[in-house]
Amino acid sequence: MGKRSRRRVRAATAHWPTGRRVAVLAAVLVVLVTGAGLAAYITTRGSDENTVPASSPSAGASAPVAKPGTPTPATDTGTVSPPPRLSDPLAYGRAAAVMLWTYDTRATTREQQLAGMHAWMTTETKYTDWASIKAQVPDPLLWSRMRDNGQYATATVTEAHFPSAFKQALAEDPAALTEAYIYAVTVTGKQSIAWKDGGGGAEDRSVTLAVQCRPNADCALVAIAPNTAP
Repeated sequence: MGKRSRRRVRAATAHWPTGRRVAVLAAVLVVLVTGAGLAAYITTRGSDENTVPASSPSAGASAPVAKPGTPTPATDTGTVSPPPRLSDPLAYGRAAAVMLWTYDTRATTREQQLAGMHAWMTTETKYTDWASIKAQVPDPLLWSRMRDNGQYATATVTEAHFPSAFKQALAEDPAALTEAYIYAVTVTGKQSIAWKDGGGGAEDRSVTLAVQCRPNADCALVAIAPNTAP
């Protein structure tokens, strides 16, 4: 990796705990740091996982070692779609975005929603950031109110691409990807929300995802970035 890239990495990771910074650098998640702080978010388990606006809730094989708040593999996943068997990070990112922006409180409990989302996650606990995914689901009280209103959402994707900074970092050091095989994927689309008595609306959505696609293996979701990378 060139000197300019290393300077960017040091600046972006200066505030991280030493142990996690070393682990991330060793895992070559520095490639994602240049994308928009995605690796920093991957290494920081979010402090506020449950509070999201009522208009934007969204709907991982489980990790070998369960973490606090992780749904059990046996939990029913309700209406959450199962992860597709794809080896293309862009295609998987598109599918994951649709899953994250889709939910149906009429037929799926919050626990089922979480279990369904967790089925999309990488099983490599060294990289997975379940907290960033779980944070997309409203807290139990808000989910209950949404269910009382019969709220549900559908989603469509219009485009997916690798962020420009991710491509630049990869061009500077192509071999950096071969440790963790984690790609940054930015997806744009539209989420349509409806509830009983004919209410509803729609809004444009965008998200940058960390997607792991190892050779000869299906892709898996790693994390959601706190900001969308262009």
